[in-house]
Amino acid sequence: MKLVHYWHCFVGIQTREWLRFSQQRARFASALVRPLLWLVVFAAGFREMLGISILPPYQNYITYETYIVPGLCGMIILFNSMQGALSMVYDRELGSMRVLLMSPLPRPFLLVTKLLAMGVVSVGQVYVFLLLALLVDVEPPLWGYFVVLPALILTSLMLGALGLLIATWIKLLENFAGVMNFVIFPMFFMSSALYPLWKMNEASPWLYWICQFNPFTHAVEAIRFSLYLEWNPMALGITVTVTVILSLLATAGFRPQRTRILRTRFT
Repeated sequence: MKLVHYWHCFVGIQTREWLRFSQQRARFASALVRPLLWLVVFAAGFREMLGISILPPYQNYITYETYIVPGLCGMIILFNSMQGALSMVYDRELGSMRVLLMSPLPRPFLLVTKLLAMGVVSVGQVYVFLLLALLVDVEPPLWGYFVVLPALILTSLMLGALGLLIATWIKLLENFAGVMNFVIFPMFFMSSALYPLWKMNEASPWLYWICQFNPFTHAVEAIRFSLYLEWNPMALGITVTVTVILSLLATAGFRPQRTRILRTRFT
């Protein structure tokens, strides 16, 4: 296979994902409603109780809305990645993934390209959310919108690989949503998305260490620091390492014959 074949495959998968997304307007709306409710309603209720002092990467005192916006960007990617992983396994049994996997191109390339395509769609939704956040006076530096892009894509790959890894080992996809609840919510709440970790350390040191071992914490911090033009090598390094490990495990464990959606129930 030549490089041009890889390129045509990459463009084709990206185009299909955007066309599929353009036909699912409800998916776009639901992806934005959730973080907007947190930003407008939750932040208004907790603004006074959770005032944020000066801490990196911020240079002065900030509002609670300013603090949680990077975490809500991670939330958008987290929920979209889990939903995308479910759709990949359904497609594997009933749709386009069965055709895609018949390609002579290497399966890891096909799967990573698919994850990247879903991630790019999620990143597009994140940027719409960041524009809407301007309405509540959350204004990152202009260059931050560009610098944060690699961190957003990296986070989408990490979470997409995690979702795919979990989905490939679930034989009945009816159980997928329930399993995801035990993944999404602990990852989100046991992270720095909604509160700085020093507050968690004051409340419960053992929960603080759980948050430290949560890869989503470091993905959120990579987004936060990049958005405000700061460098956080530890957060980026951990996110890259976890992304590579999860991608290797997900692509190695992906088997077309593993999941049974309707066959198990009706035979």
